[in-house]
Amino acid sequence: MYTTRVHVASVALALILAAAPQDARPSFAEFLAGIRAEALARGIRAEIVDEALGHIDEPLPVVIERDRTQAETVLSLDDYVGRRLTSAFVKTATDQFARNQALATEVAARYGVPPGIIVSIWGLESNFGRFSGVRPTVAALATLAWDPRRSALFRAELLDALEIVNRGDVDLAGMRGSWAGAMGQPQFMPSSYLKYAEDYDGDGRRDIWTSSGDVFASMANFLKGSGWTPGLPWGREVVVSHDAVRTIANEVAHRNGSCQARRDMTVALPMAEWQRIGVRAMDGGPLPDGDAMAALVSGTSRDFLVTSNYDVLLEYNCAHSYAITVGLLADKLASGSTAGETPVKKSTPTHRPKKRAHRRR
Repeated sequence: MYTTRVHVASVALALILAAAPQDARPSFAEFLAGIRAEALARGIRAEIVDEALGHIDEPLPVVIERDRTQAETVLSLDDYVGRRLTSAFVKTATDQFARNQALATEVAARYGVPPGIIVSIWGLESNFGRFSGVRPTVAALATLAWDPRRSALFRAELLDALEIVNRGDVDLAGMRGSWAGAMGQPQFMPSSYLKYAEDYDGDGRRDIWTSSGDVFASMANFLKGSGWTPGLPWGREVVVSHDAVRTIANEVAHRNGSCQARRDMTVALPMAEWQRIGVRAMDGGPLPDGDAMAALVSGTSRDFLVTSNYDVLLEYNCAHSYAITVGLLADKLASGSTAGETPVKKSTPTHRPKKRAHRRR
């Protein structure tokens, strides 16, 4: 069975590479020689470079295959949330939150990020630390850096990965993660690791693979560094009337942004303006008073007003399904609820503002 899989993957790689443009692309060996020279010029020790690159003979077929076959999001926002926030998953999240509450609360106090948000991201990224990926990070990044599709991006990430090993935070055997190079329990890319990873337990290493303190603090530091505002909610689910749907479609612009999710949400308006348009709290009552600005995120049958802290969640993973799920799960953890997702009432409006024509990490 293993031999068959290897053969199929090798054939797939050959077909992919045959169809790809070969203009000015070096051989894999020539590419690795260039990486070696650049790494040495950057100050990475020769023994680290030799150990990291010396055992990589060819691109990893499975990595290129996964990169080429990334599917567009098939599930709607509503369906994704419903399938992700099952009773079983919420129960696991609640148990993990209780087990790690002292640490999460301590980290939250230092970084200003709610403990429920920290644990929710942890759960979505690595199933509460149970699975953070098995791919060798350097080999995966070398494959993607050599491949022409996004070579500049992954070349920089590859050099950052070598820098991490050079600093002694993790050895090569322990540097494993996803096929795209995301590492450890927080699923940090090497550039995010260098910028945000924390040595919270004080052992001299920033260990996002096995140290719970370093994992939680690193995620919180990412959010803080990305602009998280302490005390500001991420957002709330709201009711949008049919009349409000029409008004929003005609009067409220969509945002610009570097990822599709940002372009699939409205500009931020004052809460009072959303109240005037006809948006209401889930119980049918008025929206909260205050000067907070909020943007509208709409699924097929659910709507959310989100604040600037929601934008920070999109910095972690620029997909509404991800950010909304993190927010809703964090709310459940904060309230102590172990209930899974509840069905949407049929009377909820299902027609949403028409998205404008447009062109996620």
